[in-house]
Amino acid sequence: MRKASRLFEIIQILRLARHPVTAADIAARLEVTVRSIYRDIAALQAMRVPVEGERGIGYILRPGFDLPPLMFSIEETEAVVLALALLERTGDADLRAAAKRVGDKIAGAVPPPLRQTFSARALHAWGTTPAQPEGIDLATVRRAIRDEEKLLIDYRDEYGRATERTIRPVALIYYSQTANIVAWCELRTAIRNFRADRVEACALTGTHFRGEGDGLRQVWISGWAENGQAAS
Repeated sequence: MRKASRLFEIIQILRLARHPVTAADIAARLEVTVRSIYRDIAALQAMRVPVEGERGIGYILRPGFDLPPLMFSIEETEAVVLALALLERTGDADLRAAAKRVGDKIAGAVPPPLRQTFSARALHAWGTTPAQPEGIDLATVRRAIRDEEKLLIDYRDEYGRATERTIRPVALIYYSQTANIVAWCELRTAIRNFRADRVEACALTGTHFRGEGDGLRQVWISGWAENGQAAS
């Protein structure tokens, strides 16, 4: 077990303990040497984690101390780092900017051993990044999904045919080439997929479909077994 993970586990053990826990007990649970636990306890105290106690007697965590909301194990931290790196490939400028802010906030909230995972830049997600679509702001689509607000779009299909659609967006899928908007199309009266790079204009309508989003997503999901989505 890596040191950062051990420090996290030691805090968890002490938080849940009703009585002082000896270094030997902690070492047995984490399958490391007692000497390693003594060093870890000293490291926690150096980071101002209020661990109190003595060798041979046991250790406690001073009442009132709690883990920060963003306290992760090393593996969880690595998962977050990779997930944020994958957001770089969405072509969604607002999400990419948000990913950087999330990374900065987490790095500022976790202890130094975990913070190094964010600064080391050892995990990367390679691949093509789609261009941001010109006719639609994906942030507007995400807002419409959250607020269950209809969108009015000018759409051109794969054959070049132009139509105006009022849609009820329920999901957004990011592919390597483009993003797809999953929506109930009022023109086709069915769930349809709309490629973001084929949307020539988009506007919020101010009309909502509140309370219908979950049901429409279930309609979409139930169609997966029927050879995927129908073409727009």
